[in-house]
Amino acid sequence: MTRNRAGADGVATPSMATYYRQRATAGLIVSESVPVSPQAVGYPHTPGLFTDAQTEGWRRVTDAVHGEGGRIVAQLQHCGRISHPSMQADGALPIAPSAIRPNGQAVTYSGKQDFVTPRALEFTEVPSVVAQYRDAAARAERAGFDGIEVHAGNGYLIDQFLRDGSNTRTDGYGGTISNRMRLLDEVLDAVCTVWTASRVGVRLTPENSFNAMSDSQPQRHFEYLLDRLSTRRLAYVHVLEGDMMTKAAGVDYRSLRSTFTGTYIANNGYDLTRAQAAVRTGHADLVAFGVPFVANPDLVRRFRENLPLAIADPETFYVGGDTGYVDYPDCPGEEEISA
Repeated sequence: MTRNRAGADGVATPSMATYYRQRATAGLIVSESVPVSPQAVGYPHTPGLFTDAQTEGWRRVTDAVHGEGGRIVAQLQHCGRISHPSMQADGALPIAPSAIRPNGQAVTYSGKQDFVTPRALEFTEVPSVVAQYRDAAARAERAGFDGIEVHAGNGYLIDQFLRDGSNTRTDGYGGTISNRMRLLDEVLDAVCTVWTASRVGVRLTPENSFNAMSDSQPQRHFEYLLDRLSTRRLAYVHVLEGDMMTKAAGVDYRSLRSTFTGTYIANNGYDLTRAQAAVRTGHADLVAFGVPFVANPDLVRRFRENLPLAIADPETFYVGGDTGYVDYPDCPGEEEISA
């Protein structure tokens, strides 16, 4: 859950350490998206993993989480075409699999601006992008994370390669679903030279329209992807089931889940009852909660004790500062209520 609270240099702040520490009772924290290079940045004030200062900033976060007995993985991200020249070195165009301008607007330091037509990544440039992920994975290890999650969803670069609405290439990275999966395969090969596969997860969003994304056959294409990922013995796949904007789902996720033999994390608008049913029936091994954890740092306790949930204020999601970030209180105990 990106919150745009890092410094302008992309370094995690003391408030960020507090935010993650407050939520350390989660079974596993998946960090906000972490840009793997300056080229990967697509939003203001996002904490990267490509400088020594950023690595040390994240070390303070992981130390805070571990001090409370928690576990945390870094979600590695390259924004690709949904960045903006104002976010790129020397005003360069963002990169993408194909020169297709997405509908919508980029979030920049000077406010929202229309997306631009990106530059199609040259075949010979792909290894440099893969190296960005490998280097960030190594920094994540030095920063004390317990693992990494490769963000291959939500309309970011790897997802742009996976889905045919954004990838019209005719070389070895386009056309067939096997070719479109090639970047993800190469990234996983690279990061697994740093981490064992059992410490590496993958985030997928088969039919999410966020960032102007689409695919002609998400059921068939993502069943293929999950079948292939099963052979890697990853820590997990983390699947957004449906569209994050509308919550509508056209894919049969039970069928999709059955093609993956490893740990499956379900995500998208789950409440406690639905999550318990998903785990009980074997549809999911784990369930991810996003917005409820924003407003309820003690969400695990509230679920366990059937306590009421606080409601998050979306007006403070991305504005910076501590308001709506680290000031959501824990639910008072019985002794505090009686006092």
